[in-house]
This record gives sequence, C-alpha cells and structure tokens, in this order.
Amino acid sequence: MATAATQTPSVQAQVSPEEWRIRVDLAAAYRLVALYGWDDLIFTHLSARVPGPEHHFLINPYQLMFEEITASSLVKIDTNGRPVGATPYMVNAAGFVIHSAIHMGREDAAAVLHLHTPYGQAVSAMDEGLLPHTQTAMIAGSDIAYHDYEGIATELEERERLVADLGQRHVMLLRNHGTLTVGESVAQAFLRMYFLERACEAQVHMLSAGRGALLNPPQGTPEKVRGQSSGPGMQMLADMLAWPALLRKLDRIDPGFRD
Repeated sequence: MATAATQTPSVQAQVSPEEWRIRVDLAAAYRLVALYGWDDLIFTHLSARVPGPEHHFLINPYQLMFEEITASSLVKIDTNGRPVGATPYMVNAAGFVIHSAIHMGREDAAAVLHLHTPYGQAVSAMDEGLLPHTQTAMIAGSDIAYHDYEGIATELEERERLVADLGQRHVMLLRNHGTLTVGESVAQAFLRMYFLERACEAQVHMLSAGRGALLNPPQGTPEKVRGQSSGPGMQMLADMLAWPALLRKLDRIDPGFRD
C-alpha cells in the first residue's frame, strides 16, 4: 500500500502514450525483480530509453524499494544525469554512469537491466565466467561479454570501456560485481536477465557437487543453441509470449506498478 513517502501523482496525462507504455513496462520489471528476489535493497538499476532524439531515459528513484516503484515515480533524466522536469526523488550516480554509457553507446539499447544477485556475483567472480553446462547457460552464454571491475561505477571515464567491452552483445558479466542485460524492449532485456540469472544459480549449485562430476555438453551443441536462441525468435518469445504472461501475473498479485 502506498504511503506519503512513496505516493506519486500520476504523470500519465503529461507524457506521450508511448512513454507511458514504457514506464509501465519498466515499473513492472522492477516489481518482477523484487518478486523473484533479485533486488538489493534500493541498489542496482533498470532503465529504459524514452523515444525521441534527446536520449532521455527512465531510471528508479534512488530512495524507493523496487516493490514500491510505479510508472509515475520513475525519474526521467538526460545524458548528464539531470532530471527532466520536476521530481521529488534523487538518482544514484553509479546507476547513471552504467546506464547512460550503454544508452548513449548502443542505439538498440532501449532497455538496460543491472543486478547484484548472490548467484550473479558469484559467477562474475569466477575466473572461467559462465560455463556452458546447462541449457540456460548456453542460451545466455551465446551472447555474453565481460567487463573488469574498476570500483563503484561513479567515474564517467569508465563509460567508454564499458561500451567497448559490451560491443554488440546483449548479456554481460560485470566482473566481481553482477549481471547486466540489454534489449530493444524491456521485455527482451528482462527475458535475457531471467536466463542469465537462472544459469548463474544453476552453476553455483552445479559446482557445489564438485568439478570432477561435471558433464560437458556434446561437441557443437553450444553453437547450435546460439543459433536457436537468437534473432527474431528470441524477440517474439520475449515481446509476444513471456512478457504478456508476466504482466498478467503482476496484475493478479501486484497491480500497483501501473499507477
């Protein structure tokens, strides 16, 4: 239930229908991250670009928990990290650095999700990174990049290296830090994050049984999975199948994200 500290007047009448749709999707992603237990108090960030030449994007109010975030409370900021329009909320500088880098560096990066889950952090700290021993790992790993840890991401100079390391990939392990995914929609970024987080969780459990018992996939299957899980098929699975189902789930149990 909203309180005086979290209640935000609706901005639906003040934005375009397209921006409102993106706000609803991004707020839903925040609620789903909380629902799946992937949140980290008020830390980590999910963002989405607002259509238009300005490269404005939406990000979480720093002081709200993820289960409190609504479409109206999301903060619209410019590429310098300044709020666009009046807002009672503040923005995390580290979130700005990471997300502005990718939104500015990749025209297709309409949504960027970044998490600090225990499983994601564990795999990000493993020298070999994500291992291709499960189907979800082969799906996520077919499109994965790595970025070395440089400390808490508050320095603008890191943006160039972050974008260079990501290249044209859509999944990234931030070494000693966490997970990150990119998509042409919130739906696509979220589904990629789901596969990545599930793969990391499986890897931690798998390695707890000992490396000597690992079964390597047959030769050529990771490459086969790469072809099966990329391109239009992944986009359709996210935008037309998985995401509408997730929104229906939220509407049943936590519909406040639409406010």
